[in-house]
Amino acid sequence: MRKLLIVAFLFAVVPFGWANDGVLFVNGNHLVPVQETDIELNREVLTISLGDDGYATVDVQYVLNNRGNDKTVTMGFEALAPYNDEVAFSPQGIHPYIHDFTVVMNGQKLAYMNAVVVSKYDDECDFQPLDLRRWKSYDEVRMRNGEELPNNSMLYDASMDSLVNFAYAYYFVARFHHGKNTIHHTYRYRMSYGVGRTFEVPYSLMPAMRWANRQIDDFTLRIKATNTVKHFIVEDSLFSREPFVVNEGVGKIRKSKLYDEFFTEIALRNGTVEWHALNFKPTGNMTIGSADQLCYKGFKLGSFYDRSDNYQPGSYMISADKLREYRRILTNLPYASRGYVFKDKKLQKYFSQFWWYMPDAQWKPDTSDFTPREWKLINEGE
Repeated sequence: MRKLLIVAFLFAVVPFGWANDGVLFVNGNHLVPVQETDIELNREVLTISLGDDGYATVDVQYVLNNRGNDKTVTMGFEALAPYNDEVAFSPQGIHPYIHDFTVVMNGQKLAYMNAVVVSKYDDECDFQPLDLRRWKSYDEVRMRNGEELPNNSMLYDASMDSLVNFAYAYYFVARFHHGKNTIHHTYRYRMSYGVGRTFEVPYSLMPAMRWANRQIDDFTLRIKATNTVKHFIVEDSLFSREPFVVNEGVGKIRKSKLYDEFFTEIALRNGTVEWHALNFKPTGNMTIGSADQLCYKGFKLGSFYDRSDNYQPGSYMISADKLREYRRILTNLPYASRGYVFKDKKLQKYFSQFWWYMPDAQWKPDTSDFTPREWKLINEGE
């Protein structure tokens, strides 16, 4: 009988996530999450910058306090394997969509290692490196017992006729001296996307609970839209105790509801939104998602707009007799996103109905920063 170790999770194209650094115990060929007893996580500043190229940049800075003697621990996180994507499997454990990964501890750049590990999606990874002499990728196997493997985010062991979801682990050796220590690392990561979502940024906060104090004493989350506009939502379940605030650029914040869940809805133009709390004990993981998922009820063309290539304006929902009006709206969306105040009263009225529209009477038409996708909208109306 076939033994199914982990069930695949089907939601969107290329879903994957990244996480806070947690503490690991290395024993031979195993990496196991453990609870730290001496080192406290005093401060964390997590900055996620949303780009128009489909990538987010993660910059996370920690201040940790070692109450005990000098010690060495292993830190790391998992990044889920891409699902429903043609990218090749990496037996070296290097994620195909993570780039420019750096770690600096107490001013010194550290080397890091990679591994292919078992992943449990909603649960924390057990960081058990897989024996790749037995476990084979979708590309290597393709078929099992005459049937195609479910997807390329799974590995297959023919001897057990078993499937397992996998992730790529990034980990490094951290040498803590007694007292205050700092860790700073950055990387670029391709955002998830799928049906009804132009972008999605999953981020696991729970590994922070492995540190000695079982919390983040001082936590700051910053979400940035630099030289662009972004319209997105963040689930309220983790962030209800304090408000989000816009501290740079132009932005709007309001509460929204999707089905039975409540969200903070944010529109930013060349700005930063921030959330800050003391004694933060995350009870789950975070997702930053594009706000198009809010806009399908009572759909209107332009109710959501994004400058990236993944943006789909919903032109298929426009009837042929509305073609002229539809093309005119699409042509002007790039200008509206920059706050242009239209002299045409009909256009001004149309865009003013959208919450994300933030008029700027000082902005004069300037196409120097228009993206290829925007030029396609302007020239082809699609």
